[in-house]
Amino acid sequence: MNAIPTAIATVLLAALLGGCSSTIDTRPGEYAPAMPREAALPPAESGAVYRPTTSISLFEDVKARRVGDTLTIQLAERTQASKSASTGAKKDTKTDTGAPVLFGDTVTRNGEQILSNEWESTQEFDGQGSSSQSNRLDGNITVTVADVLPNGNLYVRGEKWLTLNQGEEFVQIAGIVRPVDIAADNSVPSYKVADARITYSGKGLLDDANEPGLIARLFMKFWPL
Repeated sequence: MNAIPTAIATVLLAALLGGCSSTIDTRPGEYAPAMPREAALPPAESGAVYRPTTSISLFEDVKARRVGDTLTIQLAERTQASKSASTGAKKDTKTDTGAPVLFGDTVTRNGEQILSNEWESTQEFDGQGSSSQSNRLDGNITVTVADVLPNGNLYVRGEKWLTLNQGEEFVQIAGIVRPVDIAADNSVPSYKVADARITYSGKGLLDDANEPGLIARLFMKFWPL
């Protein structure tokens, strides 16, 4: 007798856990800045003109090129999509069998033909549908070079967290950047970042108020069956 309530409780618990797993579980430091990989330089020798501990590049610009260098990504994401469809169909059918003849004569009753039949039907369908969506994300975020690929491209990643009085807002981005796409001010637009992963969300009171509760998510996902 107790097996059925236990099974129901197990299903409800699994559904609630599934609803919880769909929420964002992002923590500060997930995209920790990458540190430079250069080996430690020997200590400076007193009296020498050349000091290996001091890096002076006469023919290099300020663009990111090594692991640990910073790069500013200009967020300029704009997407807009729309779709509409309309379908209409109509079919009219009419059939007249006439007066059938049996044994060389029509079948009548009181002088009227009783086996004469006529069918008429009309079928009509009309359907319409439309959908539209638009998104926009503007701003700047400075990331670090996490890896230099064999072909010279840079794998970058970084995050920005803003703590407000009612919660936290964060932006995270990761992707691959070509050095040729980096501008003179060491910046690159987000639409030139390959395989970009951009996350913009938040945590706190305002974010919780915009989400339905666990029971509501349970019924929206599994009801009606």
